[in-house]
Amino acid sequence: MAWRYWGYDRQAWARRSRDGAAKRRMLRCIKNGPDPVRIADGWRKALFLHALSLPHAHPDPFPSANDPAPMKKFGKALLALLVLLLLAAALFLYWPLTQRSVPAASNDKPVDVVLVGAGIMSITLATYLQELQPDWNIQVYERLDGVAGESSDGWNNAGTGHSAFAELNYTPELPDGSIETKRAVGIAESFEVSRQFWSHQVKEGRLSQPSDFINPTPHMSFVWGDDNIAYLHKRQQALVKNPLFYGMQYSEDPAQIKQWAPLLMEGRDSKQKVAATWMPLGTDVNFGVITRQLTAGLQRSPNFSLHLNHEVSALRQNADKSWNVTVKDLKAGTESTTHARFVFIGAGGAALKLLQMSGIPESKDYAGFPVGGQFLAFQGQDVTSRHGVKAYGMAETGSPPMSVPHLDARKLDGKPVVLFGPFALYSTKFLKHGSWWDLYSSVNHNNVGPMLEVGKDNLDLVQYLMGQARLNDADRQAELVKYFPTAKPGDWKLVTAGQRVQIIKRDPLKGPVLQFGTEIVTAKTHTLAALLGASPGASTSPPIMLDLMAKAFPDQMKAGWEARLREIVPSYGRKLNDSAALVNEIRTLTSQTLHLPYLEVPVDANAAAPVPAAVPAAAPAPAKEKRNANEELQAL
Repeated sequence: MAWRYWGYDRQAWARRSRDGAAKRRMLRCIKNGPDPVRIADGWRKALFLHALSLPHAHPDPFPSANDPAPMKKFGKALLALLVLLLLAAALFLYWPLTQRSVPAASNDKPVDVVLVGAGIMSITLATYLQELQPDWNIQVYERLDGVAGESSDGWNNAGTGHSAFAELNYTPELPDGSIETKRAVGIAESFEVSRQFWSHQVKEGRLSQPSDFINPTPHMSFVWGDDNIAYLHKRQQALVKNPLFYGMQYSEDPAQIKQWAPLLMEGRDSKQKVAATWMPLGTDVNFGVITRQLTAGLQRSPNFSLHLNHEVSALRQNADKSWNVTVKDLKAGTESTTHARFVFIGAGGAALKLLQMSGIPESKDYAGFPVGGQFLAFQGQDVTSRHGVKAYGMAETGSPPMSVPHLDARKLDGKPVVLFGPFALYSTKFLKHGSWWDLYSSVNHNNVGPMLEVGKDNLDLVQYLMGQARLNDADRQAELVKYFPTAKPGDWKLVTAGQRVQIIKRDPLKGPVLQFGTEIVTAKTHTLAALLGASPGASTSPPIMLDLMAKAFPDQMKAGWEARLREIVPSYGRKLNDSAALVNEIRTLTSQTLHLPYLEVPVDANAAAPVPAAVPAAAPAPAKEKRNANEELQAL
């Protein structure tokens, strides 16, 4: 070693460093030493120790490459760091290790229902339950200072009454070239249920003037390029065979399309081939207004209570399968516990963490992937007066369905608005008013593996979101002019919408998948249910809550609820699309109540009747198995 090479031990080196002897010896070695490498090594050591004027022996700060002791110490330090990281990871994934103490329930007699979150889902369920069981005690807890403050608010969603009239992702093209319409028909039927529910609430006085929350707004699909035009034509031909889609028009005539939507065509290259479909029965819906008006109706009952600025902090199941719901008063800073027979978690993106908090076995199968959205908003009269439709485009090649742009006529805060978007917004928040730690705090030992696996298989989606995060105003303007050629950058402002949490779940056959759409998770005890997911979301809240009640309250449904539900939703239990006469009956009812346009569907068996898919002459190539579930339901 270098120390022995120079003929002295560490103590001698330290002593000579103090009086300069080491420096003098080094100079002699430079003059006579045979090994320049070791000379340089020794010189560095001498200068360092001399500068420090060490009072006693000190470990070599510049160990020689031939000295194994420091390498052993480095290896031990690295191993210790690795162990520490593993312990930290285990603590993170298994936290909390024990349940904290919470206040005892303050009510001896349990309330019938506790609803977490005051968005359109919870309030729709509460409205159903109040009509079905007016004697039930219903308690709603909301962390914000008002209802519909997250995704239900009009500014936080696209406001589309999703009927599959314009959303091209609901009608994929099959390998044999035909158009799949099953999903589109199902969504159209669901929205007809929503129309019936809202119509009933107008008659009951829980909803006021229909124009406050729903307005006729034709739905359009707009494409360019030969392949897209051919697809759109086939789509229209397939859909109009179904009674629910009767009246959908198709055109490749620029003059006709300009008549439907002037902003789409003004300033466009006349040589560009375009096509569009137009459906007069489309709607624009303000789900925030619906939520707030239904809440006011619920509050007329003494059996309903709304608790604002209250956040659920613990969920504990009792021996009798009832629940203790602990909430924190965010203004007073105090906690209290309510004993409840049934709990519904309808807290939007926060539903996942609350479901995990419950500890039910079903919660272990889920994780979440948050995505935010932004829109360009036009409020100038020169724009809003010339656009009265919702015009949906097609996702560009290689882009996910959630990237589908649309130029929407809206009515917000009582004024006309035109929105273009959405643009994806990367965020780790589960709520618009949530925490940046939401995503990380939802990760545990049950879902970390599925999350990593799904992330690996969806790198293209991750890349798309990262690309969206880098967009600037010029990039957004470039996308806008594809649908609004004469738009000026100074005419719009960027607004941030709500957060959506897409579902990561364990599929029994495929393993972990990224699932789009909505999912109802119900405990086997039927005492707790949660709603996860996004699209089509609010516009189909009434049928979604019907499904939830069927799962969570099977005994009550058989004992009389079903008969009562047919008074609220006349088509309950029947498929509208199977009968043109039934479509006419239901739409006549809801159109009159909600002040919406109406088209009579021909009842002739040969006109507008659903046609079974033809058997192809040769078997088509098998479709490539989708990596994710319900990809056509991607939406922001």
